[in-house]
Amino acid sequence: MNGARTDAAIVGAATSDLGYTPDFSTLDLMAQAAHRALEDAGIGKDEVDGLFTATAQVHLPTLSLSEYLGIRPTYFDSTVHGGASNLSHVRHAIAALQSGQCEVALIVYGSTQRSELKRSGTRPAVAVPPPLEAPYGPMFPVTSYALMAQRHMSEFGTTREDLANVAVTASQWGSLNPDAFRRSVITVDDVLQSPLLSSPLRAKDCCLITDGGGALVITTRDRARSARQRPVHVLGTGEVTEHEGMINMPDLASTGAIRTGRVAFEQASLEPSEVDVVQIYDAFTINPIMILEDLGFCDKGAGSRIFAEGRASPGGDLPVNTSGGGLAYTHPGMFGIFTLLENVRQLRGEAGDRQVDHARIALAHGIGGTMSSHCTVILGSD
Repeated sequence: MNGARTDAAIVGAATSDLGYTPDFSTLDLMAQAAHRALEDAGIGKDEVDGLFTATAQVHLPTLSLSEYLGIRPTYFDSTVHGGASNLSHVRHAIAALQSGQCEVALIVYGSTQRSELKRSGTRPAVAVPPPLEAPYGPMFPVTSYALMAQRHMSEFGTTREDLANVAVTASQWGSLNPDAFRRSVITVDDVLQSPLLSSPLRAKDCCLITDGGGALVITTRDRARSARQRPVHVLGTGEVTEHEGMINMPDLASTGAIRTGRVAFEQASLEPSEVDVVQIYDAFTINPIMILEDLGFCDKGAGSRIFAEGRASPGGDLPVNTSGGGLAYTHPGMFGIFTLLENVRQLRGEAGDRQVDHARIALAHGIGGTMSSHCTVILGSD
């Protein structure tokens, strides 16, 4: 690694209880994750002067969580653009740290999607169809990603089996994660025989619906030296938005990850070949295929082969979504923060049976809306 890319490091990382938590509110889960992350870092809550939150279920989330935790941050950010929000918070926290506007940044997410679904029959809206698309009654957002999958299949010959391989790979990793909501390993046939939702996507091509929360503590490199945990350094970040609704997506077969990856890799002075482990927001099986291509891990149209050839699976040379991802591990509405949390575990050597040997460089990529917003974060160990 070629010197310091940013003056920031992650020193605390934790999740709340995950899965189905009917006795907890969204704020309960956010606070639980926050307390655990601060404990992990060995930092008191009164030292937090920067708070970054995103959730679809709490009005004025930074204010509500500050009050709940009993803290008075002087810098706060509740940017919400879907599942990439918390990765953008890392980028925004770095800017605040480097400009001296805060010294200890706490990033928090939480949601009770599954509990609310069981309680009311509907889940809180994480994303809603844009006004020009809503009158047509799409099964949102699955229909949007189905369009992308159809286009990718048309342009590059991607098959239904190729999509299914992504879900199978996720289940292999999930089987190694004691906290995964779905622990069983599935087959291609299991995916192909699951109910059709929006062609070509079937039920097992789609993410879980769970409760859960997560939190990260970020501080300056100098401050990180006195933290309880070995710091994980932020080497490069990039974010972009290109559209909201599908009718304005520039190209159904390519994404803003082309731009965010280029910026993040340039800042980190790294190439895709130097990355040891990758986490991609896999709300649908087409996502990792397209994002791996656009980040430069393979040629355009070749993303499916990474899964078909076992390269992304346990023991492969490009481990992808080692927690089990949104398809097998957890998915409480917005999965972005969990890509970062898993990378921190991998770089600290805390991933247990799913630990990637000699993991030093890790990439996380979040997606918001319908491939609308993107954020890439590259992390490195000491």
